[in-house]
Amino acid sequence: MTESNKTEEVVSEVVAPPAYDDYKHDAKSHNEKSGDHALVVGKIDPTKETASDIDVHDKNLSEGVAKVEAAQAVWGKRGYIFMLGGIWMSMYAYSLDGSTTFNYLQYATSSFSQHSMLGTVSTAGAIIISIGKPFMAKLADYIGRGETICLTVVFYLIGYILYASSQGLNQYAAGNIIYSLGYTGLNIVNTIVLYDSTTLRYRAFAAGMINVPWIINAFAGSAIAGRILDSSGWRWGYGMFAILLPACLVPIVGSLLWGQWKARKLGILQILPDPEKDFIKHPFKATKRFVKEVDIPGLILVGAALALILLPLQLAPKYDGGWQNPSYIAMLVVGCVLVPVFCVWELWLAERFGFLPICPIRFFKNGNIAAAVLINFFDFVSFYLQYLFQYSFILVAKDWTATEMSLFGNIQTVALCLFGLISGTILIWWKRPKWLMVAGLLIRLLGVGIMINARGALGGTAELVWCQLLQGWGGGFASTISGMMASAMVPHTDMAVVVALVNLFAEIGNGIGTSIATAVWNAQMPGELAAHMPTNNATLVNDFFNSATLIASYPLDDPLRQGAIIAYGNVMRKLCIGATVVAVVPPIIAYFMLTDIELDNTQNKFDNRDLTGKVVEEAKVVEFSANKGGAETKHADEKV
Repeated sequence: MTESNKTEEVVSEVVAPPAYDDYKHDAKSHNEKSGDHALVVGKIDPTKETASDIDVHDKNLSEGVAKVEAAQAVWGKRGYIFMLGGIWMSMYAYSLDGSTTFNYLQYATSSFSQHSMLGTVSTAGAIIISIGKPFMAKLADYIGRGETICLTVVFYLIGYILYASSQGLNQYAAGNIIYSLGYTGLNIVNTIVLYDSTTLRYRAFAAGMINVPWIINAFAGSAIAGRILDSSGWRWGYGMFAILLPACLVPIVGSLLWGQWKARKLGILQILPDPEKDFIKHPFKATKRFVKEVDIPGLILVGAALALILLPLQLAPKYDGGWQNPSYIAMLVVGCVLVPVFCVWELWLAERFGFLPICPIRFFKNGNIAAAVLINFFDFVSFYLQYLFQYSFILVAKDWTATEMSLFGNIQTVALCLFGLISGTILIWWKRPKWLMVAGLLIRLLGVGIMINARGALGGTAELVWCQLLQGWGGGFASTISGMMASAMVPHTDMAVVVALVNLFAEIGNGIGTSIATAVWNAQMPGELAAHMPTNNATLVNDFFNSATLIASYPLDDPLRQGAIIAYGNVMRKLCIGATVVAVVPPIIAYFMLTDIELDNTQNKFDNRDLTGKVVEEAKVVEFSANKGGAETKHADEKV
């Protein structure tokens, strides 16, 4: 029998990627009876030799994973539906926030006469969002899912208060940083809980369902944003979420905390006392343990590298001296040096010193995980190259109302969520996700290419709408499938970190795309405005550069605004060309690096467990070998 025939023989197979060749597990020896099933945290010391043959699920069982598996064992049908409803309600509040507050950024920075700082503020937020995802994922494993969501609420509230009361750009930027921690935390923990509680066959569909609020809020959010901007102002647009968001998170937090409490009461969940996690009695030991498990050095390295690379790209063109200033050169050099330092630490040194890295080398040995990381990175670079100043371009080039502009801004979001749901529905029956993802990335590339002309000064409304629809269509397929395929290749104990890793590189792509777009904008827009505006008033040109709302206050046929439209169109066209070039990369990666998998009713393709952590019926295991380049079929009672 050939290697390929072995793989196709199995209808419901458990895939163990080469990333985990160092793990030994014996599924048969862990075939617990339903009544004896218990999740015990702290019983096994993974550093002991006696633990070498323990199943990877039990050996590395974290408190967060044990709590959510135990909760699923006691929820029952009604409790499970209530939990899913809680996720949906949480995502509704999250999407309403995202559908409205982004529109206020241009108005806030313009009110401080700092519109050109829009990109810098966005990049600072993107850096926090980037490193916040693995931090919150680690925290969700360390203390629990529900407890981490409670922490995100605190960050949200502080951020909203600072936003609403800001009197200058510094306070607004501080609010943006703290708010970003809450925003990224809620997003990643919601995704993790959804992946915790859905099997592979239904995971993409469930992800599509919880994104339905984005479709609703594309319309409701647009009306709300327009009404607030026309009446109460952008400050209340932020302030109202300090009331709405905590209320909407009560169901999901309550469901998670009640489930783990009930499981403890029934003896399904046992968390043994661990002195090294007691911050009151042993603060030094507990801090040391936390630093190692969350990988604080790795987070510091990636955060510092991003800040030192991205911020100079935006700040240098705006100040006297520019790149002649040695400070910017020094920041950029140090940032570039930190990138290989981060890689060496994560891939080789962290585990040697007892840390749990956010991106261990075993993940990158698996083609599906590596492909998902790279696809999301390049896709986000491409997207943010053309998206950052899109709203400003429309504000200047079109004579639309605030509601109409908000609706346009949400077209891609609606398409992305709608086609994400469609792709999830398809995968319930057609269980092979690779080619659906490749098709999505090609459609997205087409949408990005159309933008080259549409974002020009003479681009029509129909072209603008079509490029948004095509990008959303392709992105809906790709974004729904990429995270699911990566999460399928690891045991539940590693799932949160893998999901965060994919999202981390997506947000790094966000930061790089935003930074490049801002650098191009700041370097070229002043000259374009001066060249095309019929005035020699340098102060007026500078005012136009710093405030898109000032340009929009002029009649559409005014010569000054017409000159600004040409300037905006020229710069946007260059950004769109760059975005199209980058968008060519993801479909190539998907075609050559992804290995198709069959979606079944297990938690993942690595081991043979259900959503509560119990081993299910004996199945075959397909181990992909990097050295052989093929697949080798083994029975579940053979060690992999």
